[in-house]
Amino acid sequence: MTNKAKEDAEKRDAAAVAKCLAEHTFPPKLSGWELFRSIGSPKHVVAPMVDQSELAWRVLSRRYAADLCYTPMFNAKLFAKDVKYRDEHWAGLKDGIGGGGPNDRPLIVQFCANDPEYLLQSALLVAPYCDAVDINLGCPQHIARRGHYGSFLMEDWPLIASLISTLHKNLPIPVTAKIRVFPEAEKTVEYAKMVVAAGAQILVVHGRLREMKGHLTGVADWEKIRLVQEAVGHLVPVIANGNILYHEDVAACMEKTGCAGVMSAEGSLYNPAIFTPGHPESWRLAEEYLTICDELDTKVAYVRGHLFKIFRPSLNVHVDLRSELGLANSRETMWEVTRKLKERLIEDEEKSRQSGESFEGRKDEQGFPILPHWVAQPYFRQPMPPQEQKDTSAKKEGDQNVETTTASTKRSADESGHRDSEDHTNTTVKSKSSGNKNTMSEKERNRVKNKKAKYAATKCQNESGCNNAFSATCSSHRCKGCCRQYQREIERYDCPPHGIRSMQKEMRGRLPRVDSDEAIGGVALEGMIVGSSVASFVAPAVEGEEHEPKAAERCLIL
Repeated sequence: MTNKAKEDAEKRDAAAVAKCLAEHTFPPKLSGWELFRSIGSPKHVVAPMVDQSELAWRVLSRRYAADLCYTPMFNAKLFAKDVKYRDEHWAGLKDGIGGGGPNDRPLIVQFCANDPEYLLQSALLVAPYCDAVDINLGCPQHIARRGHYGSFLMEDWPLIASLISTLHKNLPIPVTAKIRVFPEAEKTVEYAKMVVAAGAQILVVHGRLREMKGHLTGVADWEKIRLVQEAVGHLVPVIANGNILYHEDVAACMEKTGCAGVMSAEGSLYNPAIFTPGHPESWRLAEEYLTICDELDTKVAYVRGHLFKIFRPSLNVHVDLRSELGLANSRETMWEVTRKLKERLIEDEEKSRQSGESFEGRKDEQGFPILPHWVAQPYFRQPMPPQEQKDTSAKKEGDQNVETTTASTKRSADESGHRDSEDHTNTTVKSKSSGNKNTMSEKERNRVKNKKAKYAATKCQNESGCNNAFSATCSSHRCKGCCRQYQREIERYDCPPHGIRSMQKEMRGRLPRVDSDEAIGGVALEGMIVGSSVASFVAPAVEGEEHEPKAAERCLIL
């Protein structure tokens, strides 16, 4: 940036700050521990989660001992420039509602950004309605790599310092930051010192590396968090994030790290009462959440996503209700599914009690509590098996070898959680090349080698980190399993190779007759549009669950 451009940017920043100060009154700006004490010295913190820490979820979390909540991550550039995006993500911002009201404090608003000017503009818009603005320096998703934000700024310390210092110098409220750790403890500590020196007044440390996500999430490193706390904890409060699965983990984390508080993300999604002792019935939490959603007119897609997580263990037992919940396109329908599941879960609990079954003190082979499916509990994401795993069971040659290898790889895939046909095919190729290596010709070896290279180039595009290959004709560039899960999320079941016929029929059965009065007018139903001749399904506008173009538009920062 030239000196002239820098001066112009500073003038624009000064004008924006002056406008904000003229329109709103702010208390004295606090820093570090003063800020922390002013918001009640929060020990229990609900993390910023895209599409999942919306207002209704924050209200529910506060009822179960959450002391501080973050908004979902907002894209600073889009928030500053696009009124439609701003209204969609924070409805009623100009009126001070939709977040930051009397029932939604203390509150920290989080932005992802790589441009200080857009970040300041966005922060000034929300400053009157929150206690601080947070900068996301920890998002590990592929879309963050493309947009150049989140954890993919970790190597660009000057830019990070510029983002934080711009808000620290100009914003009338404090700035905070959320980071991930480096593989090296020393570099992590130096990184944290730089972030604090730039102006961050609260530091949240997620004890995982940037590469640890999806099936590769792994265990957070509390020791690195402890080292950061020892290095900067006397200057600003440090909050630990990672490995909070049960209520007991909160105290254990604070004791191990010495941090001022603990942040929970996934743990709170599967059990919003994680900051209170015990495990409440999932249907009670669901009913309470739905009641809040009715009062706040929460988006249907947000509600559906939360219900799937709250009811996850229950839906593994009552699988028929899973599709009903996936097809629910109104809160009324979700109430119906919840009531059905409630009746079944109460019956399951009663049968268990009458049979004398007890879960007290029961643990699995890893030492985790075994809980009944009708209570809220954490979800353990299964690790992906190594892609180069070899199958040594194939010993025969020719066609017999292929058949034997195919059968064994299917069994291996079933045991490790793979049910995708493309994955079976590629595993078979690998098993054949290893189990019959000595008998293959040079030509055949080259063919197998080329298939491996092709497999690596067509990796499933699901952001959870799936390592399967995707079908060439798949509309979403996903493997079969991930594509079908994605179709259920967006309520479109028309992928050419992976279409779900049962869902297509069920959705078609809900359409009005083409010659009816309802259809003649081209009536728009929630979740679908009915035309004069054909019915085309349109996914609801869901934050984080929309069709791909909108998601890319929403998160891409140029």
